[in-house]
Amino acid sequence: MTFHHPLDAAKLLAGRRAAVLSGAGLSTESGIPDYRGPGTRMRARSPIQHRDFVSKESVRRRYWARSFAAYDRFWSAQPNAGHHAVSTLQRHGLLGPIITQNVDGLHQASGATEVIELHGTLSQVKCLDCDSRETRKALQERLRELNGASENVGLAPDGDAEVAEESYANFVTVACRTCGGILKPTVVFFGDNVPRPVVDAAFAGVDQADALLLLGTSLAVFSGYRFLLRAHERKLPIVAINLGEMRGAELCNVLVAQPLGAALGELVNLLLPQR
Repeated sequence: MTFHHPLDAAKLLAGRRAAVLSGAGLSTESGIPDYRGPGTRMRARSPIQHRDFVSKESVRRRYWARSFAAYDRFWSAQPNAGHHAVSTLQRHGLLGPIITQNVDGLHQASGATEVIELHGTLSQVKCLDCDSRETRKALQERLRELNGASENVGLAPDGDAEVAEESYANFVTVACRTCGGILKPTVVFFGDNVPRPVVDAAFAGVDQADALLLLGTSLAVFSGYRFLLRAHERKLPIVAINLGEMRGAELCNVLVAQPLGAALGELVNLLLPQR
């Protein structure tokens, strides 16, 4: 496989308005681990399954115990140089919609607009019975009242934490304040489907673009991979900046295997030298 330089990416993207598809690799420089990057690919993990969360109280208790423990570290993460580079390119009209597989809100925190959150956001929770909403911050306060201070733990992907089983066996969860129903973060768990309107908006973003820019994603999950396929079908130029293996790499015109913060910073300097 041939790897390229950010200069090659700049040449291909110059004069075009690209849609962006970003993944967890873009947020690792903010201290949020990814699932399949070079440093985490070999670590055994069992992501939460939608069906298990809905049907098993023990799974929900485990999820909220780990989310509770991860809260302070996860929500203290700040946008990194890569996020800021993306928002700069978008602000100057070189990037269109940002389709992100991330649930951390760091694109918006860096000033980006037109962000399509493919897998939802961890900033809110919803009731599975009455659909009422609550901020994750408010929920954390309710959980803290019942469980005390959270322990200092290692952060895992998507606001999860490495917590020993004995630490969450007696964890106390809370219910919907409106109806007493089951609360779930407004994210798409494995085994669930991305809402149709979100998928349609993402496809529209690709269809209206002149190119596709892939950032920090392995595309191992089809929910993101399908947008690469659509871009290839439309014969759009495709640029990927990613560390580690990436599904569909052979479909890319330019593949840059460098840390995203530095590579995107260089891309900004090449495309916007007079800013």
